[in-house]
Amino acid sequence: MNKAIIGRKVGMTQIFAEDGRMIPVTVVEAGPCPVVQVKTVENDGYAALKLGFIETSEKALTKPELGQYKKAGVKPHKVLKEIRVANAETYAVGAELKADVFAAGDKVDVSGVTKGHGFTGVIKRWNQQRLKMTHGTGPVHREPGSMGSISSPSRVFKNKHLAGQYGVENVTIQNLEVVKVDLERNAILIKGAIPGPKGSIVTISDSVKSK
Repeated sequence: MNKAIIGRKVGMTQIFAEDGRMIPVTVVEAGPCPVVQVKTVENDGYAALKLGFIETSEKALTKPELGQYKKAGVKPHKVLKEIRVANAETYAVGAELKADVFAAGDKVDVSGVTKGHGFTGVIKRWNQQRLKMTHGTGPVHREPGSMGSISSPSRVFKNKHLAGQYGVENVTIQNLEVVKVDLERNAILIKGAIPGPKGSIVTISDSVKSK
């Protein structure tokens, strides 16, 4: 990727295009993100930028985290993320990335951590059907059902769709479109939904599979 920025999901709304079409959009507060460290192929074996997001106090960070900011001469930030970009050497430590790194019409990939649903059953987690309500089935009708033969293999195979923790996983949605960029409010409006609840941290990068 050539450009990326860290943002915070604000929520969803809708805007209207000039032809009257209603466009559902997700509002993301993107940046400003200061460059804390520049990694290059010569020094580190790969090209990347280490970006900060959301200013915070020094006492909110650990000493190793605070040391990185002091070395760069940048104010402490709550979020510190490393993002691989091909042209990392073109940036300088201390430079700020703002919402205008993207423009309306750009195709982007958005990565974030999905909402947590706790421990859920197979119907909610895997969209399975419930068992029959008659003919001796029950008393539980929302259980997974048969897991296979009793005598052989006498165990449940791995990777079966069973009940368990649902959500709280890293997800990337590709080929979303930037509808509008508001530099004054550090806002990027992205068409459609993106992962995570309101207030969650997301990473916006240029699409790797754009058509």
